[in-house]
Amino acid sequence: MDYFLDDFQKDLVEQARRIGRERIRPVAAEYDLNGTFPWDLVKVFADAGFYSLWVPEEYDGLERGILDLVLVTEELSKYCGGIALSVAASALGTFPIVISGNEEQKKRFLPRLAAGEALAAFGLTEPSAGSDAGAIQTRAVKKGNKYVLNGTKVFITNGGAAKVYTIIANTDPEKGTRGASAFIVEDGTPGFSYGKEEDKMGIRASSTRELIFEDCEIPEENLLGREGEGFMVAMKTLDKSRPGVAAQALGIAAGALDLAVQYARQREQFGQSIIQFQAIQNMIADMATKVEAARAMLYSTARMIDGGVKGYSKESAMCKVYASDVAMEVTTDAVQIFGGYGYMRDYPVEKYMRDAKITQIYEGTNQIQRMVIARNLIKEAQKVS
Repeated sequence: MDYFLDDFQKDLVEQARRIGRERIRPVAAEYDLNGTFPWDLVKVFADAGFYSLWVPEEYDGLERGILDLVLVTEELSKYCGGIALSVAASALGTFPIVISGNEEQKKRFLPRLAAGEALAAFGLTEPSAGSDAGAIQTRAVKKGNKYVLNGTKVFITNGGAAKVYTIIANTDPEKGTRGASAFIVEDGTPGFSYGKEEDKMGIRASSTRELIFEDCEIPEENLLGREGEGFMVAMKTLDKSRPGVAAQALGIAAGALDLAVQYARQREQFGQSIIQFQAIQNMIADMATKVEAARAMLYSTARMIDGGVKGYSKESAMCKVYASDVAMEVTTDAVQIFGGYGYMRDYPVEKYMRDAKITQIYEGTNQIQRMVIARNLIKEAQKVS
């Protein structure tokens, strides 16, 4: 079903599908086992124009929007959720520049990011500030025409692989969230180094690193927007990027469903393929229904964002919550359909289950997303009354 996609989007999906089938599927298990970052595939994605989809045309991008990012991320994630993150995470790191960057900043950074010559990453999470984004401890102190950063960011996707980082740091701790500011920090800046590389349960082909800032001096022209706007930049960024997480989750679920159906057609028990059993048919019917429902919600939200609708925080949170919960349910059921083989690394489906779990956690846990949804519903009810 094309979901009313235009010709460009149909070609985009087919291109991503071909790359997934021919380039990702053969290496996914090896990259997962070894925790290998997919540099060879980053080049393939760059040549395909995937990194330019969300960048405005005047900065060498295609300016296609969130739906196109969702389509690519979903399709690549059907083959490997970790490898697909090299695209989605770079979008996350680029969005703050697109949203709040001035003309000089956009000209300086966006063409490189659009071309895939450099990857981007987003630095918000800290050891004591995950879902509580207002509790960040990283400090940025103005000294002359520079800011001096000190602090540590953790669990940063594309950490160590990216060349451009958008970092949220505190410029005035007494103001709470209104004291946070956003900065662009480039790889190789003195005082900026990488710490622990995480050994993860899933998405192992994605790099997740600590970022360490020790008297790291960055020029004042790398401040995004004005001082005190960092929290706003972060929230706008996450509202825009959460459909990307939903797309990753959806792709993982859809990929696991495909594997489960294929296996159920081939696996024989009691003289017939197990797909003939009503219990298995009921499982795959429920799995497919959930996948389609998640896809419909996600595409609708992406179109809202691309259509210029103001205030899509609730819908962004909804599609992230639902798609990630579906991913966990569908991959768990897929393992069940594979039976004992589903638990073994000789078969790919266990990887999908491991990859799915993180989508319920990062870019705001699903518990936090439900709070966002509820608070928006309360505000809407107050306006009506």
